Amino acid sequence: MTNSKQLKIHSILKTNKPLQPAFKIIFNLLLLATVNIAYGQPIVDPLDSPSWDLVHKLILSNEAVVFDDRVKVVVPDMAEDPMNVPVSVNVDGIGEIEEIRLFADLNPIKEILNFHPGKIEPFIAFRFKVQQSTPVRAAARTKDGVWHVGGSWLDATGGGCTAPSMGRTLDNWVDTLGDVKSRLWSRADRPDRLRFRIMHPMDTGLAPGIPEFYIETLELKDKHGELLAHIESYQPVSENPFFSVDLESKLFEGIVLYGRDNSGNLINQVLQ
Repeated sequence: MTNSKQLKIHSILKTNKPLQPAFKIIFNLLLLATVNIAYGQPIVDPLDSPSWDLVHKLILSNEAVVFDDRVKVVVPDMAEDPMNVPVSVNVDGIGEIEEIRLFADLNPIKEILNFHPGKIEPFIAFRFKVQQSTPVRAAARTKDGVWHVGGSWLDATGGGCTAPSMGRTLDNWVDTLGDVKSRLWSRADRPDRLRFRIMHPMDTGLAPGIPEFYIETLELKDKHGELLAHIESYQPVSENPFFSVDLESKLFEGIVLYGRDNSGNLINQVLQ
């Protein structure tokens, strides 16, 4: 759809307010069809998930989607430990990415993590909990509002989301809550890699008698308080989570991690 045609539709909407709801539906459908035709991609889910239509609605609000191999989601063929499944998401060659959403179609809690790369690379790696075999996907939103979606099937014996955290069996888990350790790897030919671990049980609320208790937000800032990247994590992120991100560390004067869990406990730690 050309820009001139879009402007004509918007003009009609402004002058015919009673017709706005119907025109908006038609406009969104045309945009979705145009995006998929432009990228030569089918609307049909390439992973053939029974829940794709549901997650498209719940996670991406039925917005325009392109299935794109440049959004790479790496998981093991088989989840040997359903409470600690490694996953990495890397987006390359699409342009500026405003947000990345990672989700598992068949998990009882489908949202895993939202990542706003901001001033760092559109790459993140961590571990999460899985309840059963499921497609694991990442959707990367570009400035035009289109979600570029990639994913992989993950085989799993399951049960990771309904199992209690192991850390609660330790007497001192409350004393270490929110503790952070980090390390930066300098790499000559690529952006540096920053890895940090946060002590937290990350309870899903699905284990009997244990309420949900998890980290909600994390922010990476420089020492002047300028936001570098933002993470919204959900219950399926693994206990005592490790996060890895890529960035040009020489561009920033110090990196500080700020965060908060759903009970209001704060995280404030200098990483670099």
